Parts: sequence; structure tokens; C-alpha cells
Amino acid sequence: MDKPTHLIEFEAMLLGRHLYLNSPRARTGGRLERSAYILLSRIRMEGPMSIGQLSDAFGLDASTLNRQTAAMLRGGLVERIPDPEGGMARKFRITDEGEHRLDTHRAEAIQGLEKVMADWDPEEVATFASYLKRFNTDIENLDERPWPRP
Repeated sequence: MDKPTHLIEFEAMLLGRHLYLNSPRARTGGRLERSAYILLSRIRMEGPMSIGQLSDAFGLDASTLNRQTAAMLRGGLVERIPDPEGGMARKFRITDEGEHRLDTHRAEAIQGLEKVMADWDPEEVATFASYLKRFNTDIENLDERPWPRP
């Protein structure tokens, strides 16, 4: 690994693995699937979304999204509703169960991060957060798929 970008790639791969795998619920099967977590997060930020809107937002084909949303429907995490704006396509809206599972998943992820960073100075945590935001925003800008932020 002779360039910093090589190290960043490697560490980013490990980060994705650690953030998802290191929780008690992940080991017992009670955690949301990664794709459900990401899709539910986006739907929460933007409101009900159709397969076409999800495809545009994620750059995924409709068949992939149909499989993912079908699993979320079976799990009671989302429901299909008529387009609130009167469009033809039906949209996916988060159910109360989906909201609960998303909140639980996110709280566990934050708790895990706080445990990992317990010995960090608050300034270090804030600096790391700002670099991650910049990194993600630059990726989104290159991909022309910005992620809505609170």
C-alpha cells in the first residue's frame, strides 16, 4: 500500500464491515439487512418513493429494487400506497414497524460508535465526522446523486 488512497480504500472496506457486523443483534439475526437500512433511511428523508425514484436515487436497476422492497414488504417494514401527489406509480412508505426497526438499528450503531470512540477527544470526533461528510458529499457530487441530509 504505497499510496494513501490505497490505505483509504482498505480502511473503508473494513469500516463497512465493522459498522454492520459488530452488534449483538447482528449476531442473533435481529438486525435490519444492510439494504433495508439504507432504503428505509432514504425513504424517511424524502417521504414515500416509487421504484423509479429509488432507482434514480441509488443508481440501481428496478429488478434489484423490486427484490429488496419485496423483502421489506414481507417483513412489514414498508407498505405500498397510491402516489400522494396523484401520479400513476405506487410508492413505498415506512410502516410503524419499519420506523421502530430503523430507529433501533440506528441507536445500536450510534451506541457502538460511541463505545469505539470513548477515548477520543470531542474535537477529534467532530473532525472525523466532518471529513466523512466531505468524503461522502464528494462521492455523491461525482455520481450526481446527492443524499438528503438533516
